[in-house]
Amino acid sequence: MILYSFLLLVVGVYALVLLACAWAWFHLPSLHNNPPAPKAFFSVIIPVKDESANILNLLQDLERQMYPKSSFEVLVIDDHSSDKTPDLVEEFQRSSSLNLRLLFLASFPENRLKKGAITLGISLAKDDWIACTDGDCRVKENWLESTNQCRYEQNAKLVSGPVTLSTDASWFQKLQALEFAALIGVGGACIGLQKPTMCNGANIAYEKAVFLAVNGFEGNADIPSGDDEFLMHKVHQKYPGQVAFLKDRQAIVSTNALASFSGFIEQRKRWASKWKHYTSLMPQALALLVLGVNVALWLAIGLALSGIISWTSLAAMVLLKLLPDALLLIQVLGFFQKRKLILLIGLLQIMYVPYVLVTAILGWRGTYAWKDRQHVAS
Repeated sequence: MILYSFLLLVVGVYALVLLACAWAWFHLPSLHNNPPAPKAFFSVIIPVKDESANILNLLQDLERQMYPKSSFEVLVIDDHSSDKTPDLVEEFQRSSSLNLRLLFLASFPENRLKKGAITLGISLAKDDWIACTDGDCRVKENWLESTNQCRYEQNAKLVSGPVTLSTDASWFQKLQALEFAALIGVGGACIGLQKPTMCNGANIAYEKAVFLAVNGFEGNADIPSGDDEFLMHKVHQKYPGQVAFLKDRQAIVSTNALASFSGFIEQRKRWASKWKHYTSLMPQALALLVLGVNVALWLAIGLALSGIISWTSLAAMVLLKLLPDALLLIQVLGFFQKRKLILLIGLLQIMYVPYVLVTAILGWRGTYAWKDRQHVAS
């Protein structure tokens, strides 16, 4: 049957791409730490809005950094918080040994939203390198040390770091962590293949001069999401071969999985809304391939239910997708020390088909909420 053959071709192409990603993840370089890298100066930029429940944990993590305190500063940029976030930062500032500054986005009306906060922080950063994370994240004590070693060993202009989701005992949060690990794994692998597609703004670092050289967020400043990936694509285009992925457990940044299903859908709609704004071919092709393979599985289920193809043919198609997925995920989950999550891969696949279709449609043309603001996907 022609339709089944076409669907099988789509799944086969996806399987080859995932096998390439599994190979690339395995071959991502680890840090040698010999010789130790000269210490770059880092400006750690943290855009925040209503993070009173989390910000002190992050600031305490930064105070515990093994990196010399003379070699980094922390800039917290408050984006119109309605809770006690600024008060907590100021209180921490009074007793901290960190070189810590609190800035208010409201004082700079020409800058808006997260990209505006980051741009403001960069404009006031002292020197050398920018390291970005979010107010709801936790970082390990060697986070900056590992980032510095990576930029030195790999001669990088931009370093994409690993991010993981912390979960409770619920299956919903564990499924989020599994899917998120897949996204990080594919993103890191594509960087290893020198075809950057995805990264995460919770753990990213780049030269200040490079940000200025690619004109920062110009061209996508009005898109609420994409402060990470759009920038990485621009850096790769201008400095090919100088985007690196930091495959080191000491550099893992963690953030909490979302507790509510509605919050999860809003987040994924926001992520999906930026796909159509990609100007690089590889991210567009990967997004279309992921959408295409899930549509293919959905159609194949319909063909099996209608008796047009056998259930054996459907099972073969599902296995053709799941086995390469598992080959990559087993490695990535091992890196994050969360191997048990692989047991949920079947459940994730069952839910993934309708979820990808719905978020793709809503993200393409619809609205989504982020930080108590309503945005239109345009």
